[in-house]
Amino acid sequence: MSMLLTILLSITVITLLVLFKSEFKKVRFYIKFYFYYVTLSIVPLIIMPYLLMKPKHHSNGPITSRYMRDIANFVYGWEWQIRNKEILMEDRGAVIISNHQSVFDSTGINNVWVVAKKILLIAKKELLLYSGPLGLAMYLCGTIFINRKNQKEAYQKLELTKQLMIQENYKTWIFPEGTRNMKYDGKLLPFKKGAFNLAVTAQVPIIPVVYSPYYFFDKDKYIFDKGRLILQCLEPVPTVGLTMDDVPALTERLHQIISRTYEQLSKEVLSDSRGK
Repeated sequence: MSMLLTILLSITVITLLVLFKSEFKKVRFYIKFYFYYVTLSIVPLIIMPYLLMKPKHHSNGPITSRYMRDIANFVYGWEWQIRNKEILMEDRGAVIISNHQSVFDSTGINNVWVVAKKILLIAKKELLLYSGPLGLAMYLCGTIFINRKNQKEAYQKLELTKQLMIQENYKTWIFPEGTRNMKYDGKLLPFKKGAFNLAVTAQVPIIPVVYSPYYFFDKDKYIFDKGRLILQCLEPVPTVGLTMDDVPALTERLHQIISRTYEQLSKEVLSDSRGK
């Protein structure tokens, strides 16, 4: 009888330990995940007085990005590597395009912004402008907010973006997939043509920047670990002499280039992670 009781007690304890470990894993995952959103609000709030001194000045972006980058990398143990960053450091207007996997892509932008200095972001007005300290900080950093329901206003904002690229050598960052790709199947979503239309009308080059996969993050398995990330900057693709008729072929060409590079980076970081 005592033996049976001991066995039942042991099974109960083991079961509770397994359940507790599972629940703790979930709690830890959500705490780390939502802390990212907290950081996105707290950091802009702290440096807001400085941003207000020079509203919409190009220096606000790199300063904000440096703080956001350093805190995220320290807290999460991320190691970002920017390859061919000298391309991003060139003082010329361009359109940057990249694959879009996660909300964490913003930390990649922060890493690049510190290097490239003059970057413009295009964001949906209804989603981000009124999102508290983050939205205000983005406005003060010069983000172009577009109301897609107002075509006239959207056109005027894009014309302003084009002039800033041509006259003041800003680089405009756009995710041509249009939304985050949550499939995790190694394939990019189809590219929308907006980024390519903008580059062709402004006659500025397109700089592809490719994110490696977030192999250390899995929301279904509650995995959120340290990791190494690569931002591969590729050779600029010129648009001088191209017209709107060339946009479909240009879009497909860039989709193939980024897809191929993403596949190569996936193999690299996954191979490195298994070797550790």
